[in-house]
Amino acid sequence: MEADPIRLEVFKHLFAAVAEEMGVVLRRASFSPNIKERRDFSCALFDPAGRMIAQAAHIPVHLGAMPLSVAAAIQKFEGSLAAGDVIVLNDPYLGGTHLPDLTLVSPVFAPSQPSGEGGPSLLGFVASRAHHADVGGMTPGSMPVAREIYQEGLIIPPVKLFEQGALNTALFDLILANVRTPQERVGDLWAQVAANQRGAARLAEIAARYGQRQTAYYMNALLAYTERLTRRLLASLPAGVYGFSDYLDDDGLGHQAIPIKVQIVIAGEEACVDFSGSAPQQVGSVNAVYAITLSAVYYVFRCLIGLDAPNNSGCLAPIRVIAPEGSIVNACKPAAVAGGNVETSQRIVDVLLGALAQACPQRIPAASQGTMNNLTVGGWDERRRASFAYYETVGGGMGARPDADGLSAVHSHMTNTLNTPVEALEYAYPLRVWQYAVRRGSGGRGRRRGGDGIRRDIQVLVPCQATLLSERRRFAPYGLAGGQAGQCGENILIRAGAETPLPGKGSVELQAGDILSIRTPGGGGWGEETDEQGG
Repeated sequence: MEADPIRLEVFKHLFAAVAEEMGVVLRRASFSPNIKERRDFSCALFDPAGRMIAQAAHIPVHLGAMPLSVAAAIQKFEGSLAAGDVIVLNDPYLGGTHLPDLTLVSPVFAPSQPSGEGGPSLLGFVASRAHHADVGGMTPGSMPVAREIYQEGLIIPPVKLFEQGALNTALFDLILANVRTPQERVGDLWAQVAANQRGAARLAEIAARYGQRQTAYYMNALLAYTERLTRRLLASLPAGVYGFSDYLDDDGLGHQAIPIKVQIVIAGEEACVDFSGSAPQQVGSVNAVYAITLSAVYYVFRCLIGLDAPNNSGCLAPIRVIAPEGSIVNACKPAAVAGGNVETSQRIVDVLLGALAQACPQRIPAASQGTMNNLTVGGWDERRRASFAYYETVGGGMGARPDADGLSAVHSHMTNTLNTPVEALEYAYPLRVWQYAVRRGSGGRGRRRGGDGIRRDIQVLVPCQATLLSERRRFAPYGLAGGQAGQCGENILIRAGAETPLPGKGSVELQAGDILSIRTPGGGGWGEETDEQGG
């Protein structure tokens, strides 16, 4: 069978639609504002070997990581998978990202043949990953500045949450007993189950309509197609060696200026991305597991291919990634990793783009804000007589592009979430938003200006604990081609009108009436500013 180009395009959209519809179900059925409003989740479709065939346009940091979670599930239960099984896991050292990201993996089987000959055949897998606002650990929101992963929350290896359609109530109860907000977790977990059920039904419908053989064939054809597109991209870049380095501010526990280095070797239709020389894994929770580094590499090269290419594992086929074990970009257990997913992933993207700017300068933007500005707040909600845990990432400035200014007040690169609307935030939590505005003038100057950051001031109405995991408070987002850097971010505690600077990472006990002011970085500028602009 030869791949028909029209049918290839049809299957590309069919498979993508499965993942997109899963995302719609998950968002509409979820309980927490973090998933329902911010859409902090991803859904994807995989072939029987666990290769990603399609991912919806959700969270880039999940792109390269979810296949490793599916692979871990397959390895654990190979030979014992059945229709109705749902495997849950969040272990970052088994394809996860950080503990709040719970992944549900479901095998999808075609029904037995009408003649009764032959049992169900495996069509593939569907998976959903969602950031749960609390999974236990030493601070509300499960994003602490920790010294080891055991302090960050409940670790779940691949285990069956459902077996042949029957809920594992003991496991379900165990998970709920280890979180601060069990009612939210019930709603969000059931929403993920519903999303997987919808994805499984849609994949089965595709196989029933087009046949299992043709469905499997076009899964392989799409992987090969994306690989060809990636090889074509690499062949279009000048052969050579391109290096770049940048720094994380600190690990939250006193270790500062943590280098991340990359060397990209472009040779014909292949590339080698080598992170040798990056810092060793740190005591604090800024360590990235290998899945995170793989996701960042996938994201950067996927951006260069173009919008029409499928989101699947074929992109990484011609790219070799070297990430030394025990380093900041491939940490070993039991290193703490909560911030590696959200902060170090952004810096990995920054160094990759900095290196590629030497190969194709007219296609690469200056550095965006380079942080997700993670804020978690938790305590006791007197209104509802229950614990609460609020989690949010705050947008900032996008780096200027060679042909356009950077966008202001947006999420960029490895995060693709929205904000929590003020109305939803104040309804769900004992919090009040006092200011939410563009941080004017924070973008870097240049022929093209970097986007401005955000100022978000949140008042707590009850005593609670807040944790910050943020970056670019010391090392500003770089400009390119003579453009200036964007402004660094700031975290400020406002108590009784007095402002006190807070570190980029750490926890603080808040009194009722305190205000946390998060002022996010601007993006870097691109190109030298002209006299006319300067005047």
